[in-house]
Formats: sequence, structure tokens, C-alpha cells
Amino acid sequence: MLMSRRDVTLGVGALLLLPVFPAHAARHFDVRDHGAKGDGLAIDSEAINEAIAAASRGGGGTVILPRGRYLCFSIRLQSRVTLLLGEGAVIEAADPARHGGRYDLPEAGIEQLYQDFGHSHWRNSLIWGEDVEQVAIIGSGMIHGIGLTRDGPGARWKKQAGERPLSMQGMSDAQIAELEPAAAAMQGQGNKAIALKNGRDIHLSGFTIVKGGHFAILATGTRNLRIEGLTIDTERDGIDLDCVRDVLVERCRVNSPNDDGIVVKSSYALGRAIAAENILIRDCDVSGYDMGSLVDGTRRTRQDIAPDRDRVTGRIKLGTESNGGYRNVRIEDCRFTRCRGLALETVDGGVMEHVVAQRLTMRDVTTAPLFLRLGDRRRGPEGTGVGAIVGVTIREVDARGIDHRFPAAIAGLAGHPIRDVTLRDVHLAYRGGGTAADSARVPDELPDAYPEPSMFGVLPCWALWARHVDGLAIDRLTVETMTPDRRPPFALEDVQRFSVRNTPLWR
Repeated sequence: MLMSRRDVTLGVGALLLLPVFPAHAARHFDVRDHGAKGDGLAIDSEAINEAIAAASRGGGGTVILPRGRYLCFSIRLQSRVTLLLGEGAVIEAADPARHGGRYDLPEAGIEQLYQDFGHSHWRNSLIWGEDVEQVAIIGSGMIHGIGLTRDGPGARWKKQAGERPLSMQGMSDAQIAELEPAAAAMQGQGNKAIALKNGRDIHLSGFTIVKGGHFAILATGTRNLRIEGLTIDTERDGIDLDCVRDVLVERCRVNSPNDDGIVVKSSYALGRAIAAENILIRDCDVSGYDMGSLVDGTRRTRQDIAPDRDRVTGRIKLGTESNGGYRNVRIEDCRFTRCRGLALETVDGGVMEHVVAQRLTMRDVTTAPLFLRLGDRRRGPEGTGVGAIVGVTIREVDARGIDHRFPAAIAGLAGHPIRDVTLRDVHLAYRGGGTAADSARVPDELPDAYPEPSMFGVLPCWALWARHVDGLAIDRLTVETMTPDRRPPFALEDVQRFSVRNTPLWR
């Protein structure tokens, strides 16, 4: 129903957000006029879907959720619609076990060989859109995924090597099954807060996601995507950008102690290898505080170990799914707090090229501050190759309070070196505590292992470890330890075309 502004309780800030797509601003559809109650008791997804359909049918418009708590199963986005979450509006994910309904079923016929269930389905989500254009979700409201599940089965690819982090090797089958239930258990469940498949011209701005399921946001094959000013406090991945192109993520805060914060991937979820390219991530904060404590402001630190049995996660990462590779990615002016450091990984045949990370600040780094890994997992079709990392520049990094076990690491493969890496104006401050016995360790090659900084164990140096690299330029690298460390600061093996300048401890 086309409506006036007669009783839309949005607040000035929300109204200022309307011109994302100017054509949508002219026509408003209040979900209450379509039967939504917003009382936290009635299931409102049908009413919201009716309002979205009405706006789309009429050529576009803004669907407004005023203040209230809207209990929902799947909300289906349609083209040329802005979903506006007014001040005090909460979309709450219903629980199938309590609320007598279900989420849209996961798509049938998806080949889930090379990526897990979560990456392979989109419709089993609280909010989803497929092949939509000119869509926005904006406003100061909240998406609360209380009824979503963080779980889902792993890939059907059964090579075994490289399937899970080595830190999980000691877990029993029952413990793994608890994290990765069978696909039948997912019927009717929702395991993502927002899922986008393909589509273009998508804008997400201003709102908060708490407890977002497996992915708070999963965007696969999406083009011209802008994500700005979000706060995400979740139990697994924050923002996943898979096979996307022309993307901006800025001014977002993502707290994800159990998994990655902002992550770029290039999986086989769309049935072919597609590069993730032309991506800018800037002015964002990632962290590993206890879940929920970013939003409530307490920033608690009781949780120390993530489900993979390494320390809490958070972080910005390229990987692990990397069939299509990455091209033209910039990460700048971002802050990492109580989480793992920057990880740049390709292990499934894709090429990583032209990556720049600059002006990064890290505090209380729970594994390596910088981790570059070219691996040979090759989770992909017959004929998948090794891949490559070429042309990575990392500059103006200040990382402090780093776990002493994990120096910055650049690890290629014998015969397949990482090529042309520049480190410039980097300061790394470690906690210290390594032993002389640690300095004698010779890390295994582990070509097909899942890539994580902990995969090699305690490394034989404390500041920078590089192996199988062709072209490493270091300029103004400063390093220190808070307590003594008996290992040398640097260790290089099979590193060609190496140069170092203005680095006092190098010897």
C-alpha cells in the first residue's frame, strides 16, 4: 500500500538515509499496513514480504519497519526495494523449535563438493536475495539472529588433508559432528542473517547485526556492493565476500571471536572458478572480544580459545576458499584488536595478485600479525593447479602484544615461491618468551594442510620467517620483544632476490 509519512516513527537519521536510490524515496510502504505487528510475538515475515513485493511491483519503493520487534522467518528481497530499519526496529530471527515455522529450504541441486554447506546455499537465511538489483538495507535498527544456527556440514570433498585446521586434529568425531551436523538437520533452519547470490547495485548501511549465524553477511557473485557503517557482533563469520566484484566495505565494526571478521573468498559455490576483484576494505575495526560484548560496550575477554582450538579469531583475511583467486584488493586504515592478524592465503589453485594492505594498527594479536601462504590443498575439480601469490605490498603497520610463537610468516612452496612482496614501515612488538630449543625447530612443508599461522607450530625465529619466496623487499622494519626471546629475530630459507634497508636488528 502506498502511504504518506503520517505516522512513520523513524527519527531524523533514518530519513536522511533514504536517497541511496533516489527513485525509492518517493514511495513508502509501512509493514504495519500489510499486517506486521512488531510485538515480538506474531510472525511478521509474511507481512514484510508482502510489503516488499508491493514496492517491487510498483517500480520500486522504500519498505519501512518502524520501532518494534519483528519476529521473522525468511524475508525475500526483491529488486528496486529499500528496506529501512527505523530507530528502535529489530528484526528477530525466529526459532523453528519454538515458533512453529521454518526458514526457506536450502536450494536443491547445488554441488557442494568444494565448499561447505553454508557457502553453497542462500535461501535458508533470515534475509536473502537472488539476482536482485538496486536493493538497500539501511537505517539505525538491528537484526538479531537469535533463532539462527551457526552450524552446517562441511564440504563433500573427502581428500581429508586440508579440510580442517591442524589445531583440530585432536578432536573426536563426536566433537566434529557437533560443529558440522548432517545436511538433513539443516532443513527448515536458518544459518545466515543476510545472504546475497549474484545481483548488483546493493547497499547495506547503518544497522547492527547481533548473532548472525554461520555468516552475518554472505555475498556471493555480487557486483557493485557497498557495505558501510555496520556494527556486527556475531558467533561465527562477520562479512564474507565470495566471488564478488567492485565492492567497498568501510567504517564497519566486526566482532567475531569464533571465526573471521571480514573475509574475501573465491570459492566454487557458483559452479566455476571466479576471481574476487576490485575490492576496497577501509576504516574498519575487527576484534575477538566475547560475543555480544562489543554491542553492549563491555568488551569482555573471558573467551580465549576459538572452536578450531587456536586463540580467538576476528581478523581480516583472504581465503581459505580460493579457487578463482583475488585481484586488485586494498585493505587500509583498519584496526585489529584482540584477534588474529592479517592473513593472505591461496591454496585452491587461484592467483592472488595486486594486493595492498596499508596503515593497519593491531593490538593483542593472538597469532601471527602477517601471514602469507601459498598452499597446495587444491580443493577443486580435476586439473586444479597450485596457484600463485604475486605482487603484495604491506606498509605502515604497527602491531603490538603479539603471541611470541608466531612471527610474521611468508610461506610458499618448493618450486612455487611467493613472488614480489614488499614490507615497508612495519613495526612488530612481540610478548617474547621463545627458547633456544625453539630456535632449532625445522617446520614441515605441509603443502596440503589447511592454512593457519599455527600450522607450522612454534617457529624458529620471533620476528619474521620466510620460506620459498622470490622477491622480498624490506624497508624500515622495526621489531622488539617485551620479554627476552632466545630465538633469532629473522629466519629465511630459499629466499631469492632479497633486499633489506633501514632495519637495525637485521644481521
